[in-house]
Amino acid sequence: MAKGKVYFNQERCKGCGLCIPVCPVNIVGIDKVLINKKGYNPATVVEVEKCLGCTNCATMCPDQVITVERD
Repeated sequence: MAKGKVYFNQERCKGCGLCIPVCPVNIVGIDKVLINKKGYNPATVVEVEKCLGCTNCATMCPDQVITVERD
């Protein structure tokens, strides 16, 4: 299975959470500490080493703030 790395542009994220339920390895969540310049708690990834590079999160993001790189 492909491995990847996922990056969130947290300053543009509005924290809608659409990316969370589509992650097959459950590594996407809302950052409860950080508040971006727009006043939102953005989505973030924990345990990036578990990313499969499936791009589900990036596909679901309405604001195109997620970038996935595949190894």
